[in-house]
Amino acid sequence: MDDASIEHGPSQPGSQEWLDSVVEDVIDPDAPIIDPHHHLWPAGGSMPYELDDLLADLAGGHRIIDTVFVECGAAYDRSTHDAFAPVGETEFVTAQAERAPRQVMGGIVAHADLTGTDRLDAVLDAHEEASRGRLRGIRHAGSHALHPKVLSIPGRAPAGLYADPKFRAGVARLGERGLTYDTWHYHYQNQEFADLARAVAGTTMVLDHFGTPLGVGPYASQREQIFRQWTADIVDIATCPNVLAKLGGLAMPDNGFEWHTAERPPTSDEFVAAQQRYYLHAIEQFGPTRCMFES
Repeated sequence: MDDASIEHGPSQPGSQEWLDSVVEDVIDPDAPIIDPHHHLWPAGGSMPYELDDLLADLAGGHRIIDTVFVECGAAYDRSTHDAFAPVGETEFVTAQAERAPRQVMGGIVAHADLTGTDRLDAVLDAHEEASRGRLRGIRHAGSHALHPKVLSIPGRAPAGLYADPKFRAGVARLGERGLTYDTWHYHYQNQEFADLARAVAGTTMVLDHFGTPLGVGPYASQREQIFRQWTADIVDIATCPNVLAKLGGLAMPDNGFEWHTAERPPTSDEFVAAQQRYYLHAIEQFGPTRCMFES
């Protein structure tokens, strides 16, 4: 893979120039791919990523036949009741999908407050209508940051969310409606998630980002200890047949690999050397039919 790389001069980390500074040959360009996890952020924010950016990335040489948008708190309708504000994001994404010159965002994983059981069906109905048939699931993240000041993306969920009876009732309602539940949490919450998966076995759940093993702040010196516990947790979670795994997200700053501060992005070989054990362990435990790669 290294010999296929074309490296250019250094640029600002995170910029498009920086991202483009390492280019590699596409492997198996004819294989049809559905990207099951990406976001959009409207212009004006700190990190805009709009439809044109998505289309440019999809033109990189792989055969991407469709994508799935996953909620990210963008384009909420602040003029309406808080419970219905996330429907604005679904409306925004649907509008982008319908104006796109190619098939994208055929699926939407939206956000809803799953503890608000008295309004949940009405909110889900609104998402269904706004998505024009694209709604596939809901993500109400359980990520509870114990040390939020050291994280670039600190989760704001309350402690113990997965055990909350109202939350569990909301997750169960998703399954009754044929919708999936996507989760995002930190490595120390994996056992809480396993308990949720067993308690609500009738709902298909998707574990995002490997359960986010952290590697910054107080966790920076504990990578091997965290990895050992993480491997045991993944074995346990994989025994729940209603759980699928999204493989990706380990390049976020909070994972502690520090690629976002480097002069250039990692090559594939560097990426594999640093992270292959996470991928191999998850695939071995869940099996390939229960895993999906996320962008």
